[in-house]
Amino acid sequence: MDQLAQGLGPPLVALMARSLYDESLVDAELESYLGNARSRRITRLRCLSADERQRETEMEALIALSLGFPIDELLPAERPLLPGLSPRPPKTTSSSATTSSPPGAPTRGCRSRARACRRPYDNLVAAAHGFLAWEGHINFGVSAAFPASPPPDAPQRLAASVLVVGAGLAGLAAARQLLRFGLRVLVLEGRARPGGRVYTTHLGGDQAAVELGGSVITGIHANPLGVLARQLGIPLHKVRDSCPLYHHDGRTVDMKLDRSMDLVFNTLLEHATRLREYLKKAAEGISLGEGIERLRRFYKVAKSVEEREVLDWHLANLEFSNAGCLSELSLAHWDQDDQYEMGGDHCFLAGGNARLVHALCDGVPVLYEKTVKRIEHGEDGVSITVEGGQVFKADMALCTAPLGVLKSRSIIFEPELPERKLEAIQRLGFGLLNKVAMVFPHVFWDEEIDTFGCLNKERSKRGEFFLFYSYHTVSGGAVLIALVAGEAALEFEKVDPAVALHRVLGILKGIYGPKGVTVPDPIQSCCTRWGSDPLCSGSYSHIRVGSSGTDYDILAESVNDRLFFAGEATNRAYPATMHGALLSGLREASKILHASESRLNSDYKKYALQKSIRLINNVLDDLFMEPDLECGRFSFVFSYITPEEEQAPGLARITLEKPLLLPSKKRKVKGNQKDQDPVAEKIDQEVFYLYATVSQEQATELMECDDDKSRIAVLCKDLGVKLMGYDSTYDHLESSESQEKVAGTEELENRTLICTGTLLLFVEKNPIFSLLVWAKNWLIDCSLVCKL
Repeated sequence: MDQLAQGLGPPLVALMARSLYDESLVDAELESYLGNARSRRITRLRCLSADERQRETEMEALIALSLGFPIDELLPAERPLLPGLSPRPPKTTSSSATTSSPPGAPTRGCRSRARACRRPYDNLVAAAHGFLAWEGHINFGVSAAFPASPPPDAPQRLAASVLVVGAGLAGLAAARQLLRFGLRVLVLEGRARPGGRVYTTHLGGDQAAVELGGSVITGIHANPLGVLARQLGIPLHKVRDSCPLYHHDGRTVDMKLDRSMDLVFNTLLEHATRLREYLKKAAEGISLGEGIERLRRFYKVAKSVEEREVLDWHLANLEFSNAGCLSELSLAHWDQDDQYEMGGDHCFLAGGNARLVHALCDGVPVLYEKTVKRIEHGEDGVSITVEGGQVFKADMALCTAPLGVLKSRSIIFEPELPERKLEAIQRLGFGLLNKVAMVFPHVFWDEEIDTFGCLNKERSKRGEFFLFYSYHTVSGGAVLIALVAGEAALEFEKVDPAVALHRVLGILKGIYGPKGVTVPDPIQSCCTRWGSDPLCSGSYSHIRVGSSGTDYDILAESVNDRLFFAGEATNRAYPATMHGALLSGLREASKILHASESRLNSDYKKYALQKSIRLINNVLDDLFMEPDLECGRFSFVFSYITPEEEQAPGLARITLEKPLLLPSKKRKVKGNQKDQDPVAEKIDQEVFYLYATVSQEQATELMECDDDKSRIAVLCKDLGVKLMGYDSTYDHLESSESQEKVAGTEELENRTLICTGTLLLFVEKNPIFSLLVWAKNWLIDCSLVCKL
């Protein structure tokens, strides 16, 4: 990142360095970079100054970063689309572009809106748009522009049928996307409500929204949940950083002690990282808890009782983040997803996350109280049996059952899942986080904070009510939630709710009583038991000793393109998060679409390809509207990056005409003469084009020729260039080489003519910038991503 930052300007580096993220800041930065470009008619720029290049490089990087894309390489899924590109292309480029609507506008992304791209790379607009749309990076969500139904211009076709098991974020996101793709979908949900482990209930006479499941949007930067919230116009509340700690007797923890132990905690984690690097393969069998404890003893830190209690609080917070005891977490791989972590503030959603769930449900057919007991899959499709014996059949199925359910074997798969998938299911961990939610008559705690913590004497109970979340800013009532993590979460499953509430109130009275604050009895309270819930059997996943991030990938693997899997435990980059679940659903929707198209040989992709090709053909016409050189039937355009160089790559177009002939009827003649053959009648001229790759030096040589015939001879014979063209009847999706082939012709070095459908594209094998990354960034800039 330091090396990357050297190539970016101070404004972007400053933005990346900010510890707090503000969505409006990104909007403002984009506006400042775009300037008055929207009111400017774009023409192809042949050369940009160094400052202009730097400015546009920074803007592209900012756009990519704001969407969570790498700015200097292709995503793994993109590489097969452009096999000629280097896996790590250069990081800089220059461009000229404009946008037709402000950043973050809630509009539908279509290729026709992306015409502001730099023209030498316009040929990749359709490819980038298709990739982004099918993979769920753009044009997803709950706005009116994205209903759970196919676009009105999509062709009528035989659509595949899909059964989705589970109406959580993963299942609903996938179902909505599949309906958008034109497939037939039915969701089977075991509960009487949607959302799964995202559960917002209303307490206190239905006045206050209370999050009993997933609650915090962890990192708003490029988070798809932020996309949904903005599409719905729901405000987000930043979780404020201040989190005072209190002793079990109510005393405030000394700030100096708090900071000291925070430093010790982070230092121990750093040394744990070095320890696993030193141990290498041996670290696979050691837990994070064991590693930290050995390091604590070795460095002789946190020796006093108070120091150890504060350190235990930080360790409990770590167990909360991973939904698992440190004694189970893998020292080698527990933090493998940190590199993908979404930046920015953690946020609460006003009114609860159920608002997102219900919006995702709109237009999606869901059958509730249909607990799946058996899934049969084979070459003929899938058959799902629910509790009570009812059977549902479809072409494919998507299973979004939580990892805890897969571990419990409560769903029978026939035939059995592959052995490697079963082993991954057993290796991964699935832990617990429980809550005590309370609605009070009024807010008696500090309204300027969103969290506060409490220390525990016993190490085994360090996670019991260790952290309190205040939801009064977003819930519509005085809501306070106490969290129970680690070993304490397991024991909490057995505790009577009345006893649990009594303990929590005792802690609150110990904190606020000495301050002269009366703690009232709650109007209503609720205790969770996620571990005892048979429809989840836990909270969220973690990497246990003996497991690794690869197991997440194995869980995501489909079985014979009939049975697919989604959910937070199938997302290696974002496990144990709500956005990870949603993204996994979008991912599987794309996989199901591709499997469906491959199996049914549908015309859906052909339809999309036709539209893409027509767009790109028009782009070529636009490109040659302002040629760099023109003489007779020859016109030339060159790379805008290095137009002054003699070897600057370019494309030559030769305009030709051929007559359109209409056969006439056979002519009758008198006497014994036979009917004569029909005579074709010329009715019009059809213009068509031949293309060739040339350098600027070669183009100059051609310009010096006397006429077009001489130019053709020099081009084909002397320069050895092959002419290629396309059949103008592109509806047939066929392409053809020119019949005028010259023996001994060779491809110019480092250049390729790519024939896609009816279109000939000229692409440098060693581009100055990753073309798909560039096109992706400009699609995003053109408001194709309904992000904010």
